[in-house]
Amino acid sequence: LSGDPALVDGFNRGADIHADTASRIFHVPLEGVSKEQRRQAKVANFGIIYGISPFGLAKRMEIPRGEARSFIEQYFIHYPKVKEYMDGAIARCREKGYVETIFGRKRFLPDINSRNVTVRSLAERNAINAPIQGSAADIIKKAMIDVYRRMNEAGLRSRMVLQVHDELIMDVAPGELEKVREIVKSGMEGVCTLSVPLTAECGYGQNWLEAH
Repeated sequence: LSGDPALVDGFNRGADIHADTASRIFHVPLEGVSKEQRRQAKVANFGIIYGISPFGLAKRMEIPRGEARSFIEQYFIHYPKVKEYMDGAIARCREKGYVETIFGRKRFLPDINSRNVTVRSLAERNAINAPIQGSAADIIKKAMIDVYRRMNEAGLRSRMVLQVHDELIMDVAPGELEKVREIVKSGMEGVCTLSVPLTAECGYGQNWLEAH
């Protein structure tokens, strides 16, 4: 959504995005990134794009507030297009009163111009967040439709039983594992074309825990 060159390049290289971010922010070689640095970068990757404050980031990363503020500043230095996306999303929402997913589904946020700072701030975070989470929701739903259609066309006895965020849980009939795996993986990865690849991993077992 942001089109940030560094992030796009990382995803296209199949890099560990959290480790990649840690390497940039902490100025260490990729192979020198510690588990704690990666953990902090992961918190930042998910938190900053949702408008988290230095106070909130400090609490989640368990670091002083000043350090968290510096971390956010460094993040936007390395990923400037992310900041542009965030500011642009808020500005467009103020103008239109709504935001859209990449497929055009709208979420109306009338509080974006509220005089109440707390109410307005929540709407601003939603203006940033909704196109991201909403597009992800659109993608998985479109994938479910395609997978369901292809399984029916193949005459399979296996069934799709559950969707959990970005996962599809299948009840696989004996002898159909490889066919189901091929349909689900290709269906999820090919559902739409973005500037970065969609990748899906498959696991299986007697229950969901084993499949993970």
